[in-house]
Amino acid sequence: MPRLNSCDHCPGSHTGERPCLGTATTKARSWLLIEHPGPWPERVEHLDGPLGDVVRAAQAAGVRPQLIRRTGRRRATPPFQVYVGFSAGADVWLEGRELADPAELDELDLAAVAEGRRPGFGEVSTEPVLLVCTHGRRNACCARTGAPLARDLTGRFGPLVWETTHVGGDRYAANLVCLPHGIYYGDLGPTEAVRAVDAYMEGEVVLDRLRGRAGLPEAAQAAEHFVRAQVGALGVSEVNVVSLAGTNPYEAVVQVQGNRYRVTVESTVAAHPCGTDCQENIETYIVRELTLLNEAALV
Repeated sequence: MPRLNSCDHCPGSHTGERPCLGTATTKARSWLLIEHPGPWPERVEHLDGPLGDVVRAAQAAGVRPQLIRRTGRRRATPPFQVYVGFSAGADVWLEGRELADPAELDELDLAAVAEGRRPGFGEVSTEPVLLVCTHGRRNACCARTGAPLARDLTGRFGPLVWETTHVGGDRYAANLVCLPHGIYYGDLGPTEAVRAVDAYMEGEVVLDRLRGRAGLPEAAQAAEHFVRAQVGALGVSEVNVVSLAGTNPYEAVVQVQGNRYRVTVESTVAAHPCGTDCQENIETYIVRELTLLNEAALV
């Protein structure tokens, strides 16, 4: 049986062979984005003052906080933009609001956000939010590669684009997160990023450099990726991981419209994924079997 490995659809850093599928953060299902011009601390929970209190309260409630800012000249005084959102499942949403005073965040029902319930904190956003990690204090590569990418994307997509703090996976910089669905891309240059955003605006994903969807276990992200690749299903909400079992290999059931597929994926280590000079070993996934349920195996 031929192996369909992550490098087939996710070229990576340096040589185009660094695997990145199944690497979106597994813990983020709900989000709090707070405009903050910087400087940003190494970790957002170390932020001082009232905003730091809000960040820590969000983390305690199970909501992922991100500091965001515009590229170039940034607002140093209020009003500041805030978004809250939920990215799990089919019922995703974003609410946005400008704050004249950080104390207004005391009104935000973080428990509701964590559970996926709209808190009515702001206006429902009908446009996506595009986050590019530029958190240089966390990892210099994020600033070196992310900042120019944020400028390029801003030139094309304007106010949809924000710089942001650490999103996870510094080794895959430059990183892009598309909200409200929590779609992660890594190792992006301008051409790949524009292609990813254009697809997202049309309700689709691009498999090239797709890291996965936030909030799903890594093996589930990999299984979804392999099914998309096999059947050509690119709609953001077209594919759903129904179940995941096992501990390597993993067995997932993935639904695509009216069809269900059983996917067996195995975690493995890609040694020297960037060439013999690379000292880094990276965990990745291979597919062992992909079967249309009640039919013959497809691979």
